[in-house]
Amino acid sequence: MPRRTVTMLASTLMLIALLCAGVLIKVPYSEMSPGPTVNTLGDHDGEPVLQISGRETYPTDGHLNMTTVRVTSADYRMNLVEAVYGWLAHDNKVVPHDTLYPDGQTEEQSTQENAEEFSQSQESAKVVALEELDIPVQSWVIVSTVVKDSPAEGVLHAGDVIKAVDGTEVKAPADVAELVTEHTPGEDVVFTIVPAAEQAAAEKENRQPEKTEEITLTTAASDDTGEKRAIVGISAGTDHTFPFSIDIKLADVGGPSAGLMFALGIYDKLTPGSLTGGSFVAGTGTIDDEGKVGPIGGIEMKTVGARDKGAEYFLTPADNCEAAAKDTPDGLTLIKVATMDDALGALKDIRDGDTADLPTCTAAKG
Repeated sequence: MPRRTVTMLASTLMLIALLCAGVLIKVPYSEMSPGPTVNTLGDHDGEPVLQISGRETYPTDGHLNMTTVRVTSADYRMNLVEAVYGWLAHDNKVVPHDTLYPDGQTEEQSTQENAEEFSQSQESAKVVALEELDIPVQSWVIVSTVVKDSPAEGVLHAGDVIKAVDGTEVKAPADVAELVTEHTPGEDVVFTIVPAAEQAAAEKENRQPEKTEEITLTTAASDDTGEKRAIVGISAGTDHTFPFSIDIKLADVGGPSAGLMFALGIYDKLTPGSLTGGSFVAGTGTIDDEGKVGPIGGIEMKTVGARDKGAEYFLTPADNCEAAAKDTPDGLTLIKVATMDDALGALKDIRDGDTADLPTCTAAKG
């Protein structure tokens, strides 16, 4: 057999062997890619994304699109060929598996966490939009979660309203931990609560809760390294009652990153005129009850997805600006926002055609 033929055959066999090995070898990575983008002012799967009843709403136009990222599932293991392809693909990003699923998180746990964060982001979006419009919102501190095998398990329950700790009124979730940690582990702490069932009944009947209970718990020691804190094994959160109904209909989406765009969509529907002036604006960012916009993951994927759908402007959390600006899609202007007010100001400039001085994102020098 000619030497050249032998060499080509050997090279071919080697390539096949390498490809087979690449398919069989699993690597600890996951992949992110651009996901769907949905106009919060429009319809999705045949029904309005934002459904408001009990309050006058106004026609809107343009786009205020929330953006998403697709990720491989927690139990999927990429092979070496897929990882290399992902590294080379411009619109995809390969990241360590633990970045997306820390501490061995399962798919079920990830889905549950994302659902909880999505629900909380909707609540905060409603609060921020209504407060911008000076519409009163009732708020109170609740038991958000109870840790298994903790002093609170079976005694306090998710949804219980925390009125006071040791007789001191609770005004914010952070107050709870602060008051509990004034104790040393092993000491008793007294919670004054409205049980979740009583709170739900009062809301349904549009009255103030009538029943409160005092619950005494013996604190345990935290598992921190160093000095131990007193804990009872709960996380505190905030719940709200709104003066009219606001429903966000968007299935198969999780996480907190749509908060800003939901808040803007609600605000737009509750105010006369168009917030965007007819422009195609997309964006992302968490939002808290005070209107602060927080960073999110997968910013590069979200800008690509938005531009592919036709977005002209992208509202970008301030802490994500530098990363997003490294590879901005052609024709997309990245606008830096740190608060709801920043976003409303930028939209006013877009609406007025005064875009020369928009606070755009820039990449780091050097």
